[in-house]
Amino acid sequence: MPENMSGPLAGWKIIDLSRVLGGPYCTQLLGDLGAEIIKIEPPQGDETRDWGPPFKDGQSAYFSGVNRNKESVGLDLSKPEGRSVLLRLLEDADVLVENFKPGSLKKWNLGFDEVLKPKFPKLIHCSITGFGDDGPLGRFPGYDAVLQAMCGLISVNGSPESGPMRIGIPIVDIATGLFAANAILAAAVERGNSGLGQYVEASLFDTGVALQHPHAANWFMSGEPPVLVGNAHTNIVPYDSFPTSTGPIFISIGNNGQFARLCKEIGVPEMADDPKFTNNSDRMEHRDELRVKLEEAFAETDGAALCNTLLASGIPAGPILDMEGILNLDHTRHREMVVEGAGGYRGTGIPIKFDRTPGAVRNPPPRFGENGREVLAKSGFSESEIEKLVDLGVLVEERRKTR
Repeated sequence: MPENMSGPLAGWKIIDLSRVLGGPYCTQLLGDLGAEIIKIEPPQGDETRDWGPPFKDGQSAYFSGVNRNKESVGLDLSKPEGRSVLLRLLEDADVLVENFKPGSLKKWNLGFDEVLKPKFPKLIHCSITGFGDDGPLGRFPGYDAVLQAMCGLISVNGSPESGPMRIGIPIVDIATGLFAANAILAAAVERGNSGLGQYVEASLFDTGVALQHPHAANWFMSGEPPVLVGNAHTNIVPYDSFPTSTGPIFISIGNNGQFARLCKEIGVPEMADDPKFTNNSDRMEHRDELRVKLEEAFAETDGAALCNTLLASGIPAGPILDMEGILNLDHTRHREMVVEGAGGYRGTGIPIKFDRTPGAVRNPPPRFGENGREVLAKSGFSESEIEKLVDLGVLVEERRKTR
């Protein structure tokens, strides 16, 4: 184990065969928490290395955002010698993560039930797929935006004026990565009891359906399809953005007590006693009238100052910040949610805090294949074996152009 490893997963070894976003997001999180992540890249490299601009020193921002705390090994798995290298790397690995098209590993004689499970009974094999390994759409490829569309996320995002809109972050990919990390950790807990690993799967399709709250719950109960409400909430009022003299803010009122305190803080305490606004169901019925009154109250207000006052009173509220605003916010810095590292690396911090075994950003995102010789040497390959693998084009140190 490298000397600079830290975090609750220190001592874990994870072989990461994933590319693009869901898998790399999962393994970056596990790497942030201390696991050793060996990223096996195809000869062409992870395609997100080319997803830009922006680029810095040949690295795309997209790739850099989800691949820190990893070692990169270029390996041609289409060759039997490459698959033999993979099997040797798996001998002392805890987890294998991959997002190949279902059936690919089996085609390469690396199937879980046929090969990996018998050879490595403690191995946790996490497969991240688009639609799963079975079913009418099973084995088809999937990208985030397509799954946002098919799973109804686009249908509930937007306003009547804009129409349905894609969510501006790849929420399905990211959530699938989080579900995959949860699955791996749960399998590890079970392995502590049984001594056995297992195959776990997380698909973008299943994730997209699981994210449909409260819209699915509303539909199950009422049978009514959701309507586009912009920034507003389908079940709670007021829960929306409002203009102020210094910029838009967001107010989230979850109960009648918060609404009464809001009315007091903005100088209209009597509004909380108006029968049209007393309870959330009343406010839902008269939401347009309530919005007009709140817009009038906020019109000449300093939005940021008001939000600080409301927060201090126990009322959820905040200014709507752009990227520069949130990444330069004092609280963001205090919470260490912006980190800087070697080579001028800057990224978002680790959102999970541990009091005894905190995670750390130890290494910047790797260049393609930069750790290949070192990783193989640590796994017992001799210098002559490594040179032979390079000569055969199995261990790849410079990216090959895609066709």
